[in-house]
Amino acid sequence: MSNKIDLAGKIAVVTGGAQGIGRAIVERFLGCGAAVAIWDRDKQLAEKTACELEGKVTALAVDVTSYAEVERARDDTMALYGRIDILVNNAGIAGPNATTWQYPLDAWRAVMAVNLDGPFHCCRAVVPVMISQNYGRIVNIASIAGKEGNPNAPAYSASKAAVIALTKSLGKELASHDIAVNCITPAAAKTAIFSQMTQQHIDFMLSKIPRGRFVTVQEIAALVAFCASAECSFTTGAVFDISGGRATY
Repeated sequence: MSNKIDLAGKIAVVTGGAQGIGRAIVERFLGCGAAVAIWDRDKQLAEKTACELEGKVTALAVDVTSYAEVERARDDTMALYGRIDILVNNAGIAGPNATTWQYPLDAWRAVMAVNLDGPFHCCRAVVPVMISQNYGRIVNIASIAGKEGNPNAPAYSASKAAVIALTKSLGKELASHDIAVNCITPAAAKTAIFSQMTQQHIDFMLSKIPRGRFVTVQEIAALVAFCASAECSFTTGAVFDISGGRATY
């Protein structure tokens, strides 16, 4: 039985919330009393997820690489709920496994567009709403790869390192408001993103985790729920590790 973190009455946006880590976060938020808007580019899957879950949840089709679509999703969410208290930037892709000098240029740009431009777009669109409320919680899903740099995953590693830096910059900028901006750095979890990786790369990631297993999406969601709560009131611009002992800082 998981602990219940109080999110009653809060309105949350979870990007990439239709499956995997995002879905687990949506489920956890709903169980804690929040209403959730799933922002996902897979409209059909997002609507299917929303129908399967209990609670106040809405699915909106949005490609986070497009700032115009993000603005539209923000406006639609505000029209539905009147405020946005929590933003979880979870949408991400792994990209192919290749050395830096052999990495496809189009794949590099695609990974950066989703993993880095996406969180920037969402923060740029939603932060003014939170400032007007003088309240907000932003949780960016980075990765242990952003701390250590995984070989044969240069775009993914670089994008997640950039998300960590973005978190620190925005956290300092918003420190005078009751708006906390933090990120988490999970080890790998068994989700659909594994289909984008080679088995060799998956085995490499597992070999680096002292716990000897992959993190579960529920474990990630539990940490995100705390970072999204009012109790996370003093820490901002921080990195919360959930790498099973892999990280040493």
